[in-house]
Order: sequence, then C-alpha cells, then structure tokens
Amino acid sequence: MFRKRHPETGACPGTLLIPHDAPPTSIRMLQFSADCATDRWVEDIEHLQTEPEQVTWIDVQGFGDESTLTAIAEKFDIHPLAMEDIVNVPQRPKVVSYPHQTLIIARAVTSTEDVNARATQVSLVVGHDYVITFRHELSNLFEPVRARIGNPATRLRKSGADYLAYVIIDTAIDSLYPVLARFGERLETIEEGILSNPQPTCLQSINATRNQLMQLRRTIWPLRDAVRSLIHEDSPLIGETSQAFLRDTHDHCEQIADVLEMYRDVATGLLNTYMSAVAHRSNEIMKVLTIISSIFVPMTFVAGVYGMNFEHMPELALSFSYPMVWVIMLTIAVTMLWYFHRKRWLSVSPLNAGNNDQQASGRESRKVMVALNSLQTHGGAEDSGSQDEASSEDNSLLEAA
Repeated sequence: MFRKRHPETGACPGTLLIPHDAPPTSIRMLQFSADCATDRWVEDIEHLQTEPEQVTWIDVQGFGDESTLTAIAEKFDIHPLAMEDIVNVPQRPKVVSYPHQTLIIARAVTSTEDVNARATQVSLVVGHDYVITFRHELSNLFEPVRARIGNPATRLRKSGADYLAYVIIDTAIDSLYPVLARFGERLETIEEGILSNPQPTCLQSINATRNQLMQLRRTIWPLRDAVRSLIHEDSPLIGETSQAFLRDTHDHCEQIADVLEMYRDVATGLLNTYMSAVAHRSNEIMKVLTIISSIFVPMTFVAGVYGMNFEHMPELALSFSYPMVWVIMLTIAVTMLWYFHRKRWLSVSPLNAGNNDQQASGRESRKVMVALNSLQTHGGAEDSGSQDEASSEDNSLLEAA
C-alpha cells in the first residue's frame, strides 16, 4: 500500500505534489475502430490528437514530469481539481462529473507474486471519444486490454469510449483475484502449521494476514461505492449498455468484499485455534509434570520417613530393610503408572482433536479458492480472442442485466 501525501497548509487548490522518486512520464496512445487499430508511444504532446469515428486511449504512466502532466491537462481541458486527485495519490475511489468529462478514481493491484501486493491508483478521464488513464507506477496491468483491442472480433473494437472505460475498470478490479487466491493458500499453510507445530511465527503470520486483509477491505469498499455511483450516473458519456456491464463489475466488487470478510473470519478462527493449541500444549506439559510429581510424592514420603534422625527406628536394624524400601517405592511407582494407564492419562491427545470449528474454517477457505479459480477461468473467455465466446459472454450479461 502507499502513503498519503498532503499539500502544505494554505496551498492553492489544484496543487500537484510530485514525489522526488517518481518515475519519468511515458505516454502511450492507442486509437481504434471496428476496422483498424494503431498503438504507439508519444514523445510530443502535440501528437496527442483524437480522430473522428475512432476511440482514443491515452495511457500516462509515471508522474516524474510535471510539465508534461500540466500540458496534457491543458490540451484536454482537465479540471485542476481533477488533476489534483489524479496526481496526489492515493485518493478515495470515486466518480466526479464535469461538463464534458467524467473522472473515475479506482484501485488495482500491480504485483501478484505474493500476498504483499502493492495497490496502485488508476485514474480515468472519460470524454466523448477518448479515455485518458493515469498511473503513478509503471506496470503491465492493461496489457490484456490492449490484446483485446488488437482482436477485431471483440465487442471492444466495435464500442465507444464508455465501454473502454468499463473494460479498464473491470481489469483493475479483477487484478485482486490472484491476490485473494494467494491469501487462501497462505491461510491454509498457516492452518497446517498450527495443527502440526504451533510456533510464535504462526501468530505473526496471522496478524500480518489480518492487517493485509483489512487494507484490501479499505480498498474494495469505496471502489464498490464508486462503481455503484457510476451505474446510476446520469451522464451522456456513460451509455446504458456500458452501465449494464458495470453492474457485473459491481457484482465482482461485492464478491471480493464477501471473500475478504470470509477470509478475515477464517484468520480470526485461526487465531483462536492457535491460542487453543498453545493452551493444549501447556496442558499436556502440565499433565506430564503432574504425573511425574504424583509418582514421586509417595516415594518422597517413604524416603522422608526413614531419613529422620531418630535413635530408635526398628526397621533400620533389619538386614533387608534397604532392599525392602526399594521394593515398596518401585511397587508404588508401578502401581500408579498402571492406574494412570487404565485412566488413559498417559496418552497424548492429538493437537487437532476437538477443533471442529477450525477444520470447518479450513474447508471454507478451500471452497473459496475453488470458486475463485472457476471464476478466473470464466473471466478469461473473452480474452481468448474467440468471437463466439466473447459475444455469448456479453449477451448473457446483457440478458442478466
């Protein structure tokens, strides 16, 4: 996650805060229609031009060049407050309408190698025939979108800028699914570690996982509200067809929020299981110590009696008194061990005995992983480039809407 940067007290509205380590600004422009598509890098701002009967997608990555960002804002008449929300990351996901544009602030995950993935802000400026995306970090997040544009058989090639904005938002939200799958795997690993050999590192992993789940939850909840407001947005820039598809994206947000809540409950259950496992281990140790003490208490009593310094102790004069004391003490020890064995106090109960709630939580986490994998497979239908699959998916969503 990233840290919020605040302007100085009394700064003018629209002030841009450029971090010193911001990557250099790069611009990539993709223009397409049903018949053709061109994709190129742009060095000169003057080359950023929209074309009639084509959709223009301008992807801006890196905020290191403030003059370039300002020139883009002036060329496309982006409101200064909108540029402030775009550049001064992070901002709460939201939708802001302007007379000729709509600003959409969303979140995505740029790295899915582990559960410590980094969230990045994705800002969209949607116009009549263009979409401008701003990202403060360099990534290949939208390469699947470019691949779909390169396929003339997809609905995207035949749609307008509002549908392109929907696809970008949907891709940003879908970037959370691999992270959720890794959270499921991590929770299962923690569960196995707790059942086999609970260590303090398990507690650290549980707390770290809960904190990361909370951060993702703070990301997806405002994003869900932003998508909902975009669905009900009364703007000529967002058509009814795109709003129908955005309802499906809103369902994805709801599903991700539900999975995060489920994972948080599982993590809480694992925390309780860890505490129960530690208490169980302590009880086992105390039981062993108690058994040992119980065996030696009568033996200590016998040894204490005959260790008293009295002059007249008749047993001490007997020739077999010493071996007799040993026989008595060993008999007591063996008798008590036999009694403990009959009561089954000597057997070590398994660590996972009686943890039905924890085992149920583990089964739930595996069910969620299976659901996520199946949803990932379903979500890649249109990306495969098949016209029939893409059309059937789009039509089914429209019918559902």
